[in-house]
Order: sequence, then structure tokens, then C-alpha cells
Amino acid sequence: MGGDDTPTTPAHGDATTISAVHPDILQTHILTRLDGPTLASAACASSQLHALSTQETLWQQICHRTWPSTADPRVRRLISSFPSGYRSFYSDSFQYLDGHRRSRPSRRPPPAYIISAVDIRYQNQLILSKVHVAETESDPSLPFRVDLLGPKEAAPMPVNLDIREDKCLSNLEENLTLSWILIDPTRTRAADVSSRRPVLVRRNWLANDVELRYATVLSGGELVQCLVAVTCGGGGTGLAVGEVRLDVEDMEGKKLGWKSLGAAVEGGRKRRGGKGEERERYEGWWREERERRQRKRRRENRRVTVLFVTPVVILLSVLLSVLVFVGIKFLQLLVSPFNG
Repeated sequence: MGGDDTPTTPAHGDATTISAVHPDILQTHILTRLDGPTLASAACASSQLHALSTQETLWQQICHRTWPSTADPRVRRLISSFPSGYRSFYSDSFQYLDGHRRSRPSRRPPPAYIISAVDIRYQNQLILSKVHVAETESDPSLPFRVDLLGPKEAAPMPVNLDIREDKCLSNLEENLTLSWILIDPTRTRAADVSSRRPVLVRRNWLANDVELRYATVLSGGELVQCLVAVTCGGGGTGLAVGEVRLDVEDMEGKKLGWKSLGAAVEGGRKRRGGKGEERERYEGWWREERERRQRKRRRENRRVTVLFVTPVVILLSVLLSVLVFVGIKFLQLLVSPFNG
């Protein structure tokens, strides 16, 4: 018979290593299929993978896939000024801002403008991708607000839901995701100030629409809330996103300016967790805030009690002293004839 056709296997210790794979195959057919966190992990595996995984084109493609709004020429120009380009931008934007780490307010002048890169998806299908340029006020403490859509603008959604039904709310809460990346051209920093999934969904019967709120709590010397409100409405033909706005508030609901938000953007960051973590984190902040308010209220009540009781005690003491003095004098008058 002919030669032995049994396939040979590598001897122990002769297993093919990653260095045996041609760099073009790695870069073209393997690394391009990875997401950002996996690509960052691959860069730590070997010097060869590090060199290939830090290529700017790879991170550019990942950013465009993750946030289609970053393909806008205005955003691309800004990202090119970041220390490591798209890799720095991804590192800033993919992680969430850590509200527990307080940062000192920056002494740098406020930027002349702020860019918002916003992407909204329903069941991972892009329904709105927009870039908005907002000029900052001369006074950075004035309220900062961004209205993404005009009065007559709307983004139709690929779903037909009746907002009168409860399943509409649960459907939107589960499937409507949002990213809102603020880009500071002066500091060359970026931050996603959205919770990705809504922390609150409520129906407005009067307006016949549904409002979803995406929120994060940041820290820039003080606690700052970034609140993104999305309004969905429509008739029987389907839902549409009709309003998207960003407001910045403190934990008491007072509107804040870019000065507070800019300091928070420079704060610490943490890697994003699993599904639902943003909402749990936000609810945790509110529990802490309610407890803080209760402690503050108890202190104020004690202070008011002291301020109220102290004058009363003093007044009663004075009255008692007067009564004692008058009583003693009266007794002296009664006793004096007998002594005479």
C-alpha cells in the first residue's frame, strides 16, 4: 500500500504559538473581530500582540461600531488631539465616571464649546445618532442644558407599541439604550454621562407619551447628577423619539453649570459592570442621599429645638426668680408687724 496517511501531531512542547501566525492574519482576520475590552486584554498578552493591538485603525473601527456618532468629522478632529487618539477616547468613554472619587475643581478656563456625541438604539438597532455643539456661557456657573432635537424633529422606532399598556414601559426599559458622550476640547477628555439603560420609566397620561430617564451621579468636589430625559410618543403607527435633553443638577435638584460638570468629567473612572448595575448604583446614591438628608433634618430639628427651648427656659427662670423675690418681700411685709 502507499505511504502512511495518518496525520501527524506536534510533539509535546511543539504546540504552535501566536508568534507563528502571520501578523497580517492577526490584524485583518482576528483582531478586527474583537471588542474594546477584549482587544485591550490581548494587548497585555505579548509584545507582538501589544504592537498589533494598539494600532489606531483598530480602535477607530471599534469606536465607530460602538458609537456611530464618532464618525462625524467634528468628533474625529477632536479625537485626533487625544494623547493616544481613539484608544484614549475609548478608555475615557467606555468606563463610567466614579462618583465616589472626589476630584478638585480644575483651574483651567472653561472651553468655548462642548461637543455631545449621542447614540440611541432599540434592541441594538441604531435609531438616532447625532452630534451637537453647545457653546458654554461666559459664566460657567450658569445652568448647562442641551436639547438634542428641534421642535419638529423625531426619530421613528422600529416597533409598534401601545403606550397605554404596561408592557410598553417594560419593553422600552429593557431595549432602549442610550450613550451620551461629552467631549471637552480644552482638556481633551471625554465621558459618557448616560446610564446606558434607563433608571426611571414613567407614563405621562396628559401628554400621551412615555418619559425615560438615564442618569449618573458624578463627583467634582460636589455630587452632580447628569439627567438625560428621552420622550417617546406616537399613535397606532408606531413610536418615535421626540425629545432628548441633558440637564445637570445637584442632589437637591438645583440646576448646575459646566463648572461643576467639567470638574466631574476629570474625576476617576471605573470599568462598566453588567446589565442593571447603573440603575442599582444610581438607586444606591439616592439611598445615601436620603439618609444624608434625614441626618441633616434631624440636626436642624435639634438646632431649632435648642433655639426655641433656650429662650423659654431663660424666660421661665427669670419669671421664677421674680416670683421668688416678690414672695420673699411679701412674706417680709407680713412678718414685719409682729416683729415690731
